[in-house]
Amino acid sequence: MTHQKHFEFNPFSENTYIIYNDAKEAAIIDPGCSTQEECKKLADFIKNERLKPVLLLNTHCHIDHVLGNYFVYTEYGLAPILHKDELVLLQTLPQVAAFYGVDATPSPEPLRFIEEHDKIQLGDITLEVLYCPGHSPGGVCFYDAKAKKLWGGDVLFRDSIGRTDLPGGDFDTLEYNIHSKLFTLPDDVEVFSGHGMPTTIGYEKINNPFVGKASLNR
Repeated sequence: MTHQKHFEFNPFSENTYIIYNDAKEAAIIDPGCSTQEECKKLADFIKNERLKPVLLLNTHCHIDHVLGNYFVYTEYGLAPILHKDELVLLQTLPQVAAFYGVDATPSPEPLRFIEEHDKIQLGDITLEVLYCPGHSPGGVCFYDAKAKKLWGGDVLFRDSIGRTDLPGGDFDTLEYNIHSKLFTLPDDVEVFSGHGMPTTIGYEKINNPFVGKASLNR
């Protein structure tokens, strides 16, 4: 069974997720913890639930989603797994952090890269990689078909989508990937985004003002 815990971290109000199975094996998705207090909150939950972190997954490598990579690496020995097109963003974290006035320690280099339709195993949980650039050059989503859950980073939000005005962003690319890879999933799939509230595929297909049927009335 797929369990999860959600945290909201850092000045960008980023959603960090811990997903885990009945055997207590855990994956940390997009650790955004940026202060000692936030890192302690993440570690305390892991300790109190007696979890064993075995995977560090980045949906993409914008600053708010990777600020905690170094902490997870030093605390649990996990290097990030991500798409190769995100590597430049990962490596420029210190410069971007300085621009925003945020303290950041460089992330460890990736453990490995993932591609479209790769399968990531977390015990009895299978996460399928959906390659969905447009918000960032190599953004991915992680889809648990059995649990009907999608951890989507900044691809699709409740009533919104990821911004496309940052380097490597492109609205047409993002729109195409949402329609061809996310909106083809069952309507009752829950979407856990990088910011804001959860949503469902079915809700966004109808109501999303950027890519749903509601967008036709713009």
